[in-house]
Amino acid sequence: MSAITTPFGFSSTAAEVTEGIALTGRRAIVTGASSGLGAETARALAITGAAVTLAVRDVAAGERVAKDITASTGNQEVRVAHLDLADPASVLAFTAAWRGPLHVLVNNAGVMACPEQYTERGWEWQFATNHLGHFALATGLHHALAADGNARVVVVSSTGHQQSPIVWDDVNFAFRPYDPWLAYGQSKTANVLFAVEATRRWADDNITANALMPGAIYTSLQRHTGGRGSGRVPAHLIKTVEQGAATSVLLATSPLLDGVGGRYFVDCNETEVVDRRSGTLRGVARYAIDPDNARRLWTLSQDLLTHTG
Repeated sequence: MSAITTPFGFSSTAAEVTEGIALTGRRAIVTGASSGLGAETARALAITGAAVTLAVRDVAAGERVAKDITASTGNQEVRVAHLDLADPASVLAFTAAWRGPLHVLVNNAGVMACPEQYTERGWEWQFATNHLGHFALATGLHHALAADGNARVVVVSSTGHQQSPIVWDDVNFAFRPYDPWLAYGQSKTANVLFAVEATRRWADDNITANALMPGAIYTSLQRHTGGRGSGRVPAHLIKTVEQGAATSVLLATSPLLDGVGGRYFVDCNETEVVDRRSGTLRGVARYAIDPDNARRLWTLSQDLLTHTG
């Protein structure tokens, strides 16, 4: 299976990767689209003519972004809906309210390296928000994604996944000291594994899912780390928001990705598999694309969402 390569790279912008692409009549959802990468991803999709729903916790902020996108693109089909990924009831309400087909789902929202915190169900906050909420969202919208065929799910992960595999016996840090970066890494590994298993399970519905590292970009994601992420990324590797959204938008729109799923992309290209942390922003850990791990995580996620104890 050869790696997917494209004409785009580190410096490409969301506008550049969508040039000439028309998605009029297609419908998209972008989570966390009230700022940063999510807002830029939604804007790029709106430029293609897609009807875009901004799924956000802060509806007022989402409305401001939607108004700006409509003004800058002329696309009148930009709407806002409330979604709190850490609250299963909110996810259920969102999926229950959705009507009609869905062609693109961009799982963009997330938290990074936050202080120790747990949901009402006892789930560690980053695992709950970054993975479980998006898992419930995607599976709850499966019927809509399958309706027209050839739907795509785009999952924003991170090189941070190399910080931790899934710790199967203790995903919620019940027995080990909480570490915000290990928790973040585990949740980002889960993002990649979801793309692997969703592609396998939903192949008959012609649904594909791919994961990506957007790059190092200064957005509100870094609010728990002083605004500069890990602080270890050299200045020349920092991207603009327009560059950071490029890989998400490429995976959501490009004909080069037709029928392609279960892969992990960096800088608009599929990246190499690594067996040790490389010290760069590239590479996907072998454990994060392992099909057995992917199936196991799917079952674990279903069990966690089903049982309240």
